[in-house]
Amino acid sequence: MKNDLFDGLKSKIAGKNLKIVFPEGIESRIIGAAYRLQAEELLTPILLGNVEEISATLRARGLQSSHFTIIDPANYDKFDTMVTAFVERRAGKATEAQARDILLDVNYFGTMLVYMGLADGLVSGAIHSTADTVRPALQIIKTKPGISRTSGAFLMVRAYGKEKYIFSDCAINIDPGSQELAEIAIDSAATAKLFDIEPRVAMLSFSTNGSGASPDVTKVVEATKIAKTLRPDLKIDGEMQFDAAFVPEVGRLKFPDSDVAGNASVFVFPDLQSGNIGYKIAQRLGNFEAIGPILQGLNKPVSDLSRGSNEEDVYKLSIITAAQALA
Repeated sequence: MKNDLFDGLKSKIAGKNLKIVFPEGIESRIIGAAYRLQAEELLTPILLGNVEEISATLRARGLQSSHFTIIDPANYDKFDTMVTAFVERRAGKATEAQARDILLDVNYFGTMLVYMGLADGLVSGAIHSTADTVRPALQIIKTKPGISRTSGAFLMVRAYGKEKYIFSDCAINIDPGSQELAEIAIDSAATAKLFDIEPRVAMLSFSTNGSGASPDVTKVVEATKIAKTLRPDLKIDGEMQFDAAFVPEVGRLKFPDSDVAGNASVFVFPDLQSGNIGYKIAQRLGNFEAIGPILQGLNKPVSDLSRGSNEEDVYKLSIITAAQALA
C-alpha cells in the first residue's frame, strides 16, 4: 500500500547528499535501516563504533563494510580539531583533557560531527537513554534563538499517511510554564509544515474557552496569548478540550469564535503526563502510528529513538531527520 507521507519525504531528501550519523553503529537495527537508506540512495549513513566489530556484524548480515562510512572515535584523524572546537563551544566548561575523554562517547562525538558540518543530523537512542542523546545536543548544537528548551513531538499517522497530526510535548518537558508552552506551540507548527500539515494549533486543557478555572487553566490561557503575540501569523487558539479541538460540531458549540476549534491539526498538551498518555491512547486504541519523538527547537536535527524501536522505526525517523535538515 502506498504511503503518501513517506513517499513525499523521500522525494524531498533523495539526491541531496545528506549525511546522518548513527552513534550506535554496532546495533543490528541501526545497520539494517542504514543499509536500506543507502541502498535506496536517500542519504549517506555514518556508523560510529569499533570498525572491526561493525564490519563483523555487517559480514554476518551478508553486507560489505566498504559500502558504509564507519568512524571509530578513538582513531579519528580529525580528533584534535574536534577537541579544539568542543573546548571553544563549551566556553570554559571543559578543559582539553576533559574534552578528549568526553568525545570518546559516541553521542558526543556524533553531535560534534553535526555541529562541525560533517553530518547533517543524528539519530540515536536505540540503546541509549533520552538523556544520553539530548544532553550533548543541548550543550553543543543548542536551541534556536528565542527557544529556551527543546521539546518532543510525535507525528500521529493513520490510513497510510492520509490522516496525520502533531502531538507535543509528549517526551521532554514534565511541567512547562506558559512561556515554554508557547514556544512548544510555535515549534510544533513548524514541525507540522515539515510534513505538509497546515498548522492549526490547539492549546489543550480540561477547560474550553473559560469553562473551567484553576492555575492549570490559567497557564494554558497565558501560553496561548504569548504564542499569538510571538507569531500572529499562525492559527493558535485555546484553551480547549480535545473534543472541542477535534470534533467540528463540538468546536462550534463550545468555541464558536475560534478558527482552530473543531479543525485542529496540532495538539499541544499542558504537561508531559497528559501528552504521554494522550499519544499512547491514540496509538493503542485509535490505531495511529506514533512516529517520534521528533526533537524540536534545536539549531540542527537530532532524533531520539525509543529503546523499544524496531528497524522500521529507525528507517522512518532517519528520513524525518534528513528532511528536518532541509527545513
